[in-house]
This record gives sequence, structure tokens and C-alpha cells, in this order.
Amino acid sequence: MINRKILLRTRPHDWPTDETFEFREEPIPQPGEGQVLVRSIYLSVDPYMRGRMSAAKSYTEPYRVGEVIEGGVVGEVVESRSDKFKPGDKVLGMLGWQLYGVAEADKLRKLDEQAAPISANLGVIGMTGLTAYFGLMDIGKPKAGETVVVSGAAGAVGSIVGQIAKIQGARVVGIAGSDEKTAWLTEELGFDAAINYKTTPNLQEALEKACPQGVDVYFDNVGGEISDAVTSQLNDYARIALCGAISAYNDTTGSKDVGPRVFVKLIKTRSLMKGFVLAEYMDRLPEGAAKLGQWLAEGKLKHEETIIEGFDRVPEAFLELFKGSNIGKMLVKVG
Repeated sequence: MINRKILLRTRPHDWPTDETFEFREEPIPQPGEGQVLVRSIYLSVDPYMRGRMSAAKSYTEPYRVGEVIEGGVVGEVVESRSDKFKPGDKVLGMLGWQLYGVAEADKLRKLDEQAAPISANLGVIGMTGLTAYFGLMDIGKPKAGETVVVSGAAGAVGSIVGQIAKIQGARVVGIAGSDEKTAWLTEELGFDAAINYKTTPNLQEALEKACPQGVDVYFDNVGGEISDAVTSQLNDYARIALCGAISAYNDTTGSKDVGPRVFVKLIKTRSLMKGFVLAEYMDRLPEGAAKLGQWLAEGKLKHEETIIEGFDRVPEAFLELFKGSNIGKMLVKVG
């Protein structure tokens, strides 16, 4: 009985490569008192993980070289030394990129297999859905009739943001990187308009056409030139929720992430720009989970998953995030 795990071998200076990761085989760990052994079924790969591979100061501790890369996992209890769980229970926890993991029982959440597919707990009703909910509702505060623009709109977070904005009665414009994605946004998710930034000669002109009344709320997952174009369209008292900047995550020099200064525009429009992370909403997670679950049950939220199969392909799946290969939540199925 062998466990396989993926460690951070070395900190990447630009794009992660095969040298960044180390596959290691070890005996399956045994749970101690109050602990649970979990067999992984789905592993999450997320853009924020790239930041944790760096030693730079951030909102969370960096990964340590030589240790398992931590991330969300949905798995099945194999052995339990806690009265909270029994073998066969499906659970969610931060067990990382490994086939088997041991966790304290109070760090795991038992999943209701009847409420939604278990993989959804890593996406639409999990961290990404909750990030979308709190970033949009707490910072963006969309009102009926307003225009909401979402970058990275076909991703795990952005696709949920747009749908929540539609539930609030807003006009929603998504920015994504392929015709397949823009069609999915408008035809399946109900976005009012979508722009393929890779084939649009002039993004600013395209935004002016898609947002004739300007932009009231911008949910930013991307940064870079896309955000430069959106901020030029801001209305008075606009709100900008800064969730991610994936365009710059692999640019460690900062040489590519240079654009117009936004300060004057923010002052003139009296706009709010605020960065956030889900960790600051921990005490309100039940609120967000209840709303997301309700909307999902009512058919108001749709979700898509890009699933890559095989433990050996975890690094590949992670890197594909930065190429924009996924629609919706990217997952790796290992069990």
C-alpha cells in the first residue's frame, strides 16, 4: 500500500516547470487518535497556488520546499479514529496533492452526496463559489439595471460571479479567451454580452459597445491590459472587486504588468477599488453556502467542470490554468 504525493521541489522564478515538482512514493500514513485517513478522489488546482510557490510576502504562508503542495481535496474516509466520521464518508479538506492524507477530524467537513455532486464542493458551492459570492455581494454590491463586467469570466470564480449578478438584475458582460467560452457565457449562463479578448483588435472599443451605459461594477480576476481597458469605462461611484491577477502570476520581474495609472480615474469617478481574500469571510461562510446552495437547487446557478484524469497529470492541469484551457472549475480526478 503506497501513497503518492507531489512536493514543491524548488521555487519557480517564472513559469513553473517539471523541475518545480517532485513526485514521491511513501507508505500510506496511519491516523492517530482523533484523526482520519482519507483517500483522494478529486484534487483542486487553483491560480492562488502559484503565489504560494513564491517566498514573497502575501496574505497566506508560502509553501515550504520539500513539502506536499496543499490544496482542496474531496475524498473518501478509509479509516477513522474519530467518532465524527466512519469509513465510506465523503469529506472535504485541505489535504493537498497526494493520494492519501491524514487530517484532524475537526479540519474535515462531511459532504451530503444527495445535495450536489461531490466535486461541486471544490467549485460552485465550495471555495470558488464562495469567493464569487462575497467579492461581488460585499464589494461590488450590484443593483438592478447596473452593468457588471467580469474578467476571467469563463473560469471557476468568474462564471459564478456573472450568474449571481444576473440574479441581482444587473446587465452582465464577460471577458474570456475563446469563442467557445464566450458562446458558453451568453448561450448557457445568460450573460448579456461576452468579448473574446484574444481576437478583439481593440478591447476598449469592444467594451464601449458592450457597455453603452458604462461600467458600474468590475470583478477582476485577470489584471493587466484587460483591466486597463475596463477601468477606462467606469461610471461615477463604480465598485471594483480585486480577486486575482492571473496575467501577472508568472511574471516575477513585474516588467509585463505595467499600464495606465488608475488613480486619477478613481478620484474623478469617486470609485472604490478593493482587494479581498476569502479568509476574511470565514465567520460568514454559512451565509454564502446557504445562498449558493439555494440558487443551485432552484436552477439559477449552472456550473461546468474541466476534469483531467490521473495523478501524474496534476502539474499539467495546474499549468493549463494559466493558458486558459479550462471552462469553469479545473479538477483532477485521481480516485
